[in-house]
Order: sequence, then structure tokens, then C-alpha cells
Amino acid sequence: MSKRCYYEILSVERTATDDELKKSFRRLAMKFHPDRCPDDPAAQDKFKEAKEAYEILGDAQKRAAYDQYGHAAFENGGMGGGRGGGGFNGDVGDIFGDIFSDIFGMGGNGRGRPRRGSDLRYLLELDLEEAVFGIERQIEVPTLVACKGCDGSGSQDGKTSTCSTCRGHGRVRMQNGIFSVQQTCPHCAGTGKTVANPCKDCSGEGRVEDERTLQVKIPAGVDSGDRIRLTGQGEAGPAGTVPGDLYVEVRVREHAIFTREGDDLYCEVPIRFAQATLGAEIAVPTLGGEASVTIPPETQTGKLFRLRGKGVKSVRSGRTGDLLCRVVLETPVKLTSRQRELLEQFEATFAGEDALAHSPRNRTWFDGVKQFWDRVTS
Repeated sequence: MSKRCYYEILSVERTATDDELKKSFRRLAMKFHPDRCPDDPAAQDKFKEAKEAYEILGDAQKRAAYDQYGHAAFENGGMGGGRGGGGFNGDVGDIFGDIFSDIFGMGGNGRGRPRRGSDLRYLLELDLEEAVFGIERQIEVPTLVACKGCDGSGSQDGKTSTCSTCRGHGRVRMQNGIFSVQQTCPHCAGTGKTVANPCKDCSGEGRVEDERTLQVKIPAGVDSGDRIRLTGQGEAGPAGTVPGDLYVEVRVREHAIFTREGDDLYCEVPIRFAQATLGAEIAVPTLGGEASVTIPPETQTGKLFRLRGKGVKSVRSGRTGDLLCRVVLETPVKLTSRQRELLEQFEATFAGEDALAHSPRNRTWFDGVKQFWDRVTS
């Protein structure tokens, strides 16, 4: 069976440019790739056919031979290539990097970009007030920084040469059967350059251990777990590459009075028996100063009072939360004889059938106990 014309396979004219060839092959490879069509032998054959066509037409020398002699130029051990012939040329490898990025979600363009410095994480502890109102804080971060002796180049004399491993491309190709995957060159870290005379201060690494001092502005309203990204303030990359980023993660310390839930603040306010019974006007703390809360008569312990707008202003939405005060009835201690005498007289007034009328929770509790015993004894 005679082979199809390579130009016909790629659906391009004989005058097609390299970019047109590449674009057409990439489209076909994405459509018929075996990982996209694992159960379709016909699609796999079309993929191999398109790959073979691009291996020839994507190489200027092989394309010239094909234009002059057709398929005969590669038969009987001719120039190589074709089905089962020589490996991928550079452009085919580039395209496969793109394809693997799209199919497997590898990110980037698969071209083996130069390795960058590592990202760093710094845990910053703040008081609640600092997190709520914002603060500027100076931090010291132990990290790798660009070597001053060589300006981060890694070269003592500033001279570099082309990497012999990747020939200056910054990437190498791993091939297994029909698959070709590119990765960053391990010899030059993706820069495509090597150093002949390494810097004595950093041994050619282009970076040294040091401690960096930074001013970090913490916006108002942050909470535990929030992160602030400082671009380029992470670890310096190998010689000739870019640094990573620094992520400042906030952790808010426990507060003596307030607890935070989202944009709302909570606090407990102790009140005396007489205040809860007769009602009172009490002062409660807020992050902006004191506020007044009216306690109505016959208030029960645990009741919540909401002070709107006295919480935290959200760093994201700009909405300000509320302060919720939970009153807690406090039992008096260290009573004087007079106080004890007055309480005994007061307690004596609850004797008789009307005692439970003054204790709504007690009445409910006794009703529940009575129903329980009725069920048990019946």
C-alpha cells in the first residue's frame, strides 16, 4: 500500500511555513493522541501517520529531500526519519511538551523553563488588635540570597558558556517509544549556560545563605490562616534564574476577652444577681473603647446582646461584623453577715405554692422530672 503524501496528511500546502506545519501537526496530535483515543486503533494510526509526516517536513534538510525525491528519499536506509527512523527533532519535542500540558494538565508550555527559587513560608503571630486594625511589621527571614560577589551569576569573571548537555536550550528530552517529554536541564538548571570559572563566594551557585530583613504591611481585618504573598522575596534561584515568592501566613493569638468567629467578636460579661433581676445599664469593652448595654429586668444567664458594627471589618468584603456579649450570672462570694441575713430573708419569701412561679426554668425542670417518674413507675 502506497504512503499518503505528507502534505496531504497534515492538510497543508507545499508552500506551508514552519509555523503552519507545527500548528497543523499539533491540532492532529491533540485530536488523535492515544491517550485521548485509547480504544480507537484508527485514531492511533492517524496519530502515528501525522507524527511521521511532521518528523520529515518539520526538518528543513529532510523536507528538501522529500520535495525532490518523495518517499524514496527515506527508503533503504536513506536519511532516516519516517516510520521507525531517527528520533524527534526539536520542534516535535516542543509540540509534545505542549500536548502533554493540555492532556495531563502539567501547566506551563512544556518547554522546560529555567528552574526558579523555592517559595518560602513565614509564620507571623499577631495580637487580635493588630490583626483587626492592621500593622506594619519587620520580619527577618533566613533564606538563600543572590551572591553579591558575582551578582548572582555564579561566575567569578562574569563569563558563561553554552551548556553542553542541552546545547543552550535549557531543556532535555526523554523519549520512550512514540512519546517525548521535555524537562529542565539538570546540568544548567534550565538557563542554557554554564560557568567556566565559578565564583569563590558561592561556588558557582549564584546564591548564599543569609538573613533578609523585610517590612511587611498587614492589612486590617486579616485572620488566622490568611496569607500575604511577597513576589520575588523567596529563596534566590540558581545562577541566572528568578527567585521564588515569600508567603507570610497569619496566626492570631488567643485574646483575654474576645473570641473571633469570622467577622464577629464574642465576649462574656459577668453580671450580679440584682442586675439580672432588676435590670441595669452596664459598660462592656469593645476594640474601639467602652459601649453601653441595657440589661432588661429578669434577664437569664447566657442571654446574648448584639452590638452591631462593633466587630471586625472584613479584609475582603469590607463588611463590619458585630460584637455579641453573653451575660453570665455570677454567684457572689465573701458575703458579709448583713448580706447573708438579707439573702436568707429574701429566700424565705419563696416558700409556699407560688415559689415556682418566680423560677420559669425550675418549673419546667420539675415538670420534666414528674413526667419521668410517672413513666418509670407506671
